[in-house]
Amino acid sequence: MSIVWARRRAAAGRLWREFAADRAGLVGLGALLGIVVLALLAPLWISADDLSVISAPGGILEPPSAEFWLGTDHVGRSVLDLTIYGARVSLVVGIAAALLSVGIGTVVGMLSGHFGGWVSAVLMRVTDFFLVLPALVLAIALSTMLARGLSTIIVAIGVTSWPSTARLVRAQTLTIEARPYIERAQALGGGHRHVLLKHVLPAVLPLVLANTTLAVGSAIIAESTLAFLGLGDPSKVSWGQMLKQALDTGSVTAGAWWYLLPPGIAIVAVVLAFTLCGRALEIVVNPNLRARR
Repeated sequence: MSIVWARRRAAAGRLWREFAADRAGLVGLGALLGIVVLALLAPLWISADDLSVISAPGGILEPPSAEFWLGTDHVGRSVLDLTIYGARVSLVVGIAAALLSVGIGTVVGMLSGHFGGWVSAVLMRVTDFFLVLPALVLAIALSTMLARGLSTIIVAIGVTSWPSTARLVRAQTLTIEARPYIERAQALGGGHRHVLLKHVLPAVLPLVLANTTLAVGSAIIAESTLAFLGLGDPSKVSWGQMLKQALDTGSVTAGAWWYLLPPGIAIVAVVLAFTLCGRALEIVVNPNLRARR
């Protein structure tokens, strides 16, 4: 057992060194860690009264100042506090929806690639159905039919954005199962469960991990879009909701740029950070991309 863990630690160290060689990936990882720390520590200095529309500490649409670094919103709340606190909802929804999407896609892709035949035909036709219909339109439809809340947004995004992962994992599964050691495992009595869990899943996990980091960025954009369209949770502060309120209250036409830019820049920064990490992980897990670097 100690030898196994030693090999795993050595493999993890090798992967980290390869990831650290990508400066863009390190920049993305550093940005993500900073944003996550700010989001987790936000309740320590941002109270419920600071976010309340009744007991807002500032005036209406005050420009940036020494007291309010990013100005105030249409009811007098600090835009900086709203932007930091909004990261909590956006990150939770983005990560949870991406995990749900990648989980569904991984299961469908592995089953389709492993069993083939009518199982693959049925699963791929279902996948094609979801690919043909726009994911955002399906997410909007689900959000309008289900009760409004964060769980609804997570489900709406997760169950409509898995097809691309399913096709990717299916192709990887077919490649893995064509290797000789899979045939040997089956010849020695390994059943479907053994082959899938002991051989296929560990082999596709690095690719799934890289795809997950990219899926989080897409999920955050989808959450912001749904919130901007008024389908988010009105009781939670999120970046999409901030953009919607800036538009609905006339803050944009009033020239209050400090209310519009921070959430927009935050969305771009987080999505870019996840994309940089995802691309770096792709290079680590894909030998062909490593050779071209």
